[in-house]
Amino acid sequence: MNQSPNPTVVITGASSGIGRALAFEFAARGYKLGLTARRMEVLEKVREEIRAAHPSSVQRIELQRLDVDATEAVGPALHALFAALGGVDIVVVNAGINNPTFIGKGHLAKEAKIIQTNVIGAIATVDAAVEHFLTRGGGQIVGISSLASLQGIPGQGAYCASKAAISMYLDSARVELRSKNVSVTKILPGFILTDIAPNMHKYPFVVAADKAAREIVTLIERRVRVGIVPSFPWRWLRPLFGHIPDWVWAKMM
Repeated sequence: MNQSPNPTVVITGASSGIGRALAFEFAARGYKLGLTARRMEVLEKVREEIRAAHPSSVQRIELQRLDVDATEAVGPALHALFAALGGVDIVVVNAGINNPTFIGKGHLAKEAKIIQTNVIGAIATVDAAVEHFLTRGGGQIVGISSLASLQGIPGQGAYCASKAAISMYLDSARVELRSKNVSVTKILPGFILTDIAPNMHKYPFVVAADKAAREIVTLIERRVRVGIVPSFPWRWLRPLFGHIPDWVWAKMM
């Protein structure tokens, strides 16, 4: 399938953080947008801000309320958005949450919520997107995972586990779909300054969400299998993840 001159991208979790920054970056590059989030009023404000920021390049922007925790509703909501846009080229599976969780401290409900959103919600999103792409003749899945998928971090056990799970799912999907003209891009962000994680300033090499979004969209356009953001220094440090001594992470707690 040849991608249209003004391709269409759907982004889940587009009301804040990386998703919001991606919406602005895609709009600046002339993409048509489908944006989803739980809070419709926030999405409407994001749409207004995008149109004000990029009046000459912005294309069509459709909105859809979507709570990925409502698993059975994910497919119908996304298919309605795909239809409203007249077909979609790229789906960015971005909706996710984080919360500090400590083992044995009564945080099981918070941990289960992280797994539900970041794993089950993401899988439901991928499933709906692939259904659409198989009918349409092709497309691109982009999953926002994390470098945390490669390294256990204290106080982030459920989050690390969720990102490791969705990373493996994306890898499986890439192999399974390679003959179906559906490509899969996995993005591994490092430390990005957003509201998803508290105290981000204490971690090294933190970058703003808009800078990360510029790198991510370029990687998506290149249709890479795996992209690390920011590239420097994490691309070179990636082999260390999973081998960093426990005492290093303990000092950051």
